[in-house]
Amino acid sequence: MDRDNFYGRFSTGTKGRKEQGFGSAKVLYERHKPVWDLLLMLVVAFNLVFGVVRPFVAEPMRVPSKSMAPTLQPKDRMLTNKLAYDLTNPDRGDLVVFRGVEKGKKERLVKRVVGLPGDVVHVDHGVLKVNGDPQNEPYVAKKPRGDREGRTGPRKAPPGVDSFGPMFVPEDHVFVMGDNRANSHDSRYFGPVPTENLIGEASLRFWPLHRLGTP
Repeated sequence: MDRDNFYGRFSTGTKGRKEQGFGSAKVLYERHKPVWDLLLMLVVAFNLVFGVVRPFVAEPMRVPSKSMAPTLQPKDRMLTNKLAYDLTNPDRGDLVVFRGVEKGKKERLVKRVVGLPGDVVHVDHGVLKVNGDPQNEPYVAKKPRGDREGRTGPRKAPPGVDSFGPMFVPEDHVFVMGDNRANSHDSRYFGPVPTENLIGEASLRFWPLHRLGTP
């Protein structure tokens, strides 16, 4: 056999097989183009959420305790608006997510702002007063009455529920409390929270679905 013919046929055959392979891949892509496009969109969305949205815009959080009941229940899931306090200051009534201030505890908490810088916070006979004015708080859990044995009458409230303060809120700090006042570890115990510890505002409860909405 002629050497040139041998290598010529060998080279042509290899090229043909490569072209056939690329052609098959192209046909496969065209046949399943909607699926590939969807996968590409999911990859882009995943990178956008975890690379941009979560660190800088919004972040999901699981409610860890009963301290915010009935507004937020344990295992509720919500979104934290991390841009909320970039241009504005927190206000009374805001639900804020913040880094804990106690030493040795690296945790994220959610509480309600009840006092702003310069305010004097005082609990008098179970009524929250700010600068001497009683606060209207329809979201606060009712005080538990009775006990497990069925006896009637109010139980003795934990420290800080019936009486607390007065305490002055310093500059660049907020005073936070849980809506479940009888079962909340908050500023009555660890003091006002520096505003630099604020991560954002609890803006949307997305799980469970039947409780979807603004907390």
